[in-house]
Amino acid sequence: AIHAYVLMTNHVHLLASPGHAQALPRMMQTVGRRYVGRFNFLHRRTGTLWEGRYKATLVETETYLFTCLRYIELNPVRARMVAAPGEYRWSSHRGNAFGDDDPVLTPHPSFLALGRDPEERRDTYRSSFGEPLAEDVVRTIRDATQFEWALGSLSFREHVVARTGRRAGRLPMGRPRTDGERKKRL
Repeated sequence: AIHAYVLMTNHVHLLASPGHAQALPRMMQTVGRRYVGRFNFLHRRTGTLWEGRYKATLVETETYLFTCLRYIELNPVRARMVAAPGEYRWSSHRGNAFGDDDPVLTPHPSFLALGRDPEERRDTYRSSFGEPLAEDVVRTIRDATQFEWALGSLSFREHVVARTGRRAGRLPMGRPRTDGERKKRL
């Protein structure tokens, strides 16, 4: 289920809820096979189209879902391609914010909870686009995506580590302290 997207000139952002563990990798594999094959055929070229494999991160709904929706749909504005997200044709913004028909989109349950009816939901959603995202928020989302860390609260990241055994965030900077150094600091 795709909740937000933006197709930029050199990359794509998606916010999706996979139905099962292999749904996202299989979708990306299918896109790679079908789209790249078709693109190469149409443009009489061969080889890969993208630099590397896709990157994904788990997103805590309560903390970051709407922040990620805004991050994605504001991408063309941050890139100075348009002045407002609704001006960008290759984005989910017109579907989410104005109700334009977009067969790619599936509203997230949290989006549906924004209001009693579609108009109230869209009004509430549009009102969240009045301010740009803070630079530290943009950096946090980019880091989580780049390094495939979980994006959410400390308890969410700890839960991810416990369930997956994978690191879910940045390690402390610098080398680890020795026992002697720890005692000196106390």
